[in-house]
Amino acid sequence: MSKRINYLDNIRWITVCLVVVYHIIYMFNNSGVISNIDLKGIPVCDSLLIFVYPWFMCLLFVVSGISIKYSLEKRTKKEFIQDRTKRILLPSIFGIFVYGWVSGLITSQYTDMFGGNGDAIPLFIKYFIYCLMGIGPLWFCHVLFLGSLLIVLINNIDKKNKIEQLCKKINLPILFALLIPVWASSLILNTPVITVYRFGIYLFMMLLGYYVFSNQELIKKIEKIAIPLGLISIIVGIIYVIAYYGQNYTDYAILNNIFSNTYLWISIISIMGLGSRFLNNKNKFTEYMTKNNFNIYVLHYLVVLVLGYLVTTYLQLPFALYYIIILLGTVVILPILIELVKRIPIIRFMVLGISKK
Repeated sequence: MSKRINYLDNIRWITVCLVVVYHIIYMFNNSGVISNIDLKGIPVCDSLLIFVYPWFMCLLFVVSGISIKYSLEKRTKKEFIQDRTKRILLPSIFGIFVYGWVSGLITSQYTDMFGGNGDAIPLFIKYFIYCLMGIGPLWFCHVLFLGSLLIVLINNIDKKNKIEQLCKKINLPILFALLIPVWASSLILNTPVITVYRFGIYLFMMLLGYYVFSNQELIKKIEKIAIPLGLISIIVGIIYVIAYYGQNYTDYAILNNIFSNTYLWISIISIMGLGSRFLNNKNKFTEYMTKNNFNIYVLHYLVVLVLGYLVTTYLQLPFALYYIIILLGTVVILPILIELVKRIPIIRFMVLGISKK
């Protein structure tokens, strides 16, 4: 397929913007989720975190899976892997050492991570420790690259495309019934302690994007029920927030239960239908956001975190104003930072995967 599907681009950049807002609130959460800045914000703001957390990253993986489907129609598998390595894997590794240390440094202002022996530890050792604490949102790129390799591997095994032919038979009842394997995937390949690496469900979401949601005939069927399903999703989401308000919403005991996965699944289905129905357009702004969605994703947390540290350290204001200042500051500073990084040789490749200006 040579023509871009605009609603996929729009869903992607809108979700990335939601990730930015999420991180602004997350830094000061009251739900017991570990963050780099040890300050508590306005408790009710955690409601947004709880509302979006079950599904927003899964949605990005679904859209990524669909994009892989179309990308492999235009590239050989070798070209595809080379492109993913350059644009996703390498920036997700180099970025840890180029700017990831900032997260560790700011975290050290709120906790004694060296047990009172910080002065005795050489600076270069501290640097590597800070870097390892600065993976931040780059975890998404690690899982995305692994999922890309998995899809290529499955394609090599399934040379007659039997899986794709089988998935084309999926109708709406079967689509909703996929809740069961979605739930099952949430129970496997979860890393201890670092709960962002939920390999089971995230890789499965990429496969669903590649094999199921790339079927535009199915998407058209989803469109017809998207509005009522979206309303149901919002109602379920409100109930979900009420049920888990004040708890650590990233805990596996919450994320892996049937309620969370039901909410996740109907949300993704409804968003795909609503996106196809209302977001299948483009203009100069959406083209800019589409072009820079990866850049925004990998660099936004650096800006958000530095602004969060500065305003809470040097300004004495009502906490609501901190959120507003950080958001407005990010909107202004992030595009400027992206354009600056694009113009610095070597750094633009290491951070954004751009080999030429």
